[in-house]
Amino acid sequence: MKEEITAPKEHWNRAYLGRKTEELGWYEEDPQPSLDLIEGLGLAKDARQLHVGVGASTLIDHLLEKGYTSLIATDISAEALKRLQSRLGSQQDKVEWVIDDLVHARTLPHMEPVQLWHDRAVLHFFVEESDRASYVQLMKKVIAPGGFAIIATFSMEGAHLCSGLPVHRYDAPALEELIGDEFRMVKSFDYTFKNPRDEDRPYVYTLFQRVNN
Repeated sequence: MKEEITAPKEHWNRAYLGRKTEELGWYEEDPQPSLDLIEGLGLAKDARQLHVGVGASTLIDHLLEKGYTSLIATDISAEALKRLQSRLGSQQDKVEWVIDDLVHARTLPHMEPVQLWHDRAVLHFFVEESDRASYVQLMKKVIAPGGFAIIATFSMEGAHLCSGLPVHRYDAPALEELIGDEFRMVKSFDYTFKNPRDEDRPYVYTLFQRVNN
């Protein structure tokens, strides 16, 4: 596992070192919205999927159980990925692991194209316009023509802070404008996630398909 990192890796490493996975505010025991979207795409089981800011997400466990074989898990935090690898045990060898920073990416731009980009709860941390632009440029770099992007962020009714950091909230039209005309929005819906403290966290989920080469 290559370590290709710039700050704020320290923040996220501390977040994972300080608490159990099940106590993290973004921990989702049942990632059904993402699973439903992915299953609905009808992708081949060996289609390359890039899960950005994956943390210790249980989504990877579920996808392996469903027989997907080309999963790439990336996060800025080595501690997050270690925790996910530990939970997967021997299954971790079925996943490609990349430590990278989405807005200062070093490894990801050089990878083979992917058929799916999946982001739950990463994009909203990029409060600077330049960081959001870097995120979209990376999407354009790595998603194959005809490929898909699932992006879930805090909605306009969502929290203003997460993990002590400010967030940039969205609705579906704002995400569509940000992602740009190389992608077509296929679907969007609102979803209220209950965090481990049983607090409501309103999200907006979006599905895009790349339409330009």
